[in-house]
Amino acid sequence: MIKQNIKILLIVLGLITSLLAFPQSIQLVEYNQITTGAQQLEEYESLLKGKRVGVVANQSSIVGKKHLIDFLLENEIKISKVFSPEHGFRGTAGAGEKVDSDIDSKTGIQIISLYGNHKKPTLGDLENIDIILFDLQDVGVRFYTYISTLTYVMEACAENEVPIIILDRPNPNGFYVDGPVLEPEFSSFVGMHAVPIVYGMTIGEYALMVNGEKWLKDGVSCDLKVIELEGYNYNMIVKLPIKPSPNLPNWESVYLYPSLCFFEGTVISAGRGTDFPFQIYGHPDLMTGSYAFMPKPNAGSKYPKLEGKQCNGQMLSSYAHNYQDNKAGLNLNWLLESYKELHRDSIEVFNDYFHKLAGNNKLKKQIEKGWSEEKIKNSWKNGLKDFETIRNKYLIYD
Repeated sequence: MIKQNIKILLIVLGLITSLLAFPQSIQLVEYNQITTGAQQLEEYESLLKGKRVGVVANQSSIVGKKHLIDFLLENEIKISKVFSPEHGFRGTAGAGEKVDSDIDSKTGIQIISLYGNHKKPTLGDLENIDIILFDLQDVGVRFYTYISTLTYVMEACAENEVPIIILDRPNPNGFYVDGPVLEPEFSSFVGMHAVPIVYGMTIGEYALMVNGEKWLKDGVSCDLKVIELEGYNYNMIVKLPIKPSPNLPNWESVYLYPSLCFFEGTVISAGRGTDFPFQIYGHPDLMTGSYAFMPKPNAGSKYPKLEGKQCNGQMLSSYAHNYQDNKAGLNLNWLLESYKELHRDSIEVFNDYFHKLAGNNKLKKQIEKGWSEEKIKNSWKNGLKDFETIRNKYLIYD
């Protein structure tokens, strides 16, 4: 009897192990299958009525087919100021491009840019504001700067006793966690906290973590409320209805961005200045590629890397389309193979920006030493395990 019970227990453990090894299939879903925080006015309207509201928003801040600003004004919410992140309120400025504060031509509301030398709202910016409403479409990647803007806004709110409401939106890269955890000495606007490159949390969950872990300056915390999503889970790749920034035009680019953005810290192009940003990569001296392109100035990139030069590389849209066959996680092989080929030609591949993207100076050394993708990823395991312990405290969804 005891042997039989042990046998049954081993079978059950085997089934559990199988389920953990083969999680539920990742699904590509349309945005309208999810109810966003912004759509649930009944959950936050009473907190805004009669208040002077500041809104952090851009072109991705939509409610159905309306912009959040128009939606709020129609519902008699008084908006005092709008704050915009990198790429501006309309989302048309390229990466790193200076964006000036302005007046919205449609509503006459003052727009304050939170980028460049003015990343954090000042006491003057928050004057005559009773509450902040934050609504940006994040993509779930550490070096995507909307979570840095979130941090600075939360910090300013905490210091000036202004409550903040996060209107949550789905994370299109929320189905995995991967990458080296950022080391504090490499903190910058493209990575402020000790999180991996892909952290598997919505922007609302991320805000809860920043607040709960006392990651704001001097350990302050803000009066924070998250309006939760409905219909979202961590097995989804969500097709965004509006590009969150100029060089992420579709779901394929968003899906590939975590892996291809490493090329931003190298001499290799990630497709800026083409019709396929973050869907291709290449360099004039790569000979093994099957795809050729020539970067030129366009609306998303005024001065693209390798402008006017014929680049050889890879088109990766088919890789994205085979998402269910891919192992969830960062793909380092494109970077590793490109480095090997260019290094043989004595080309200096990396620049100093690479350390900021990686969040350490180890990854560059590992690549230069010829480490395999598997060996590099094994070096991340302890950091990821520690992060998962923190992350699990703040997860909202299934």
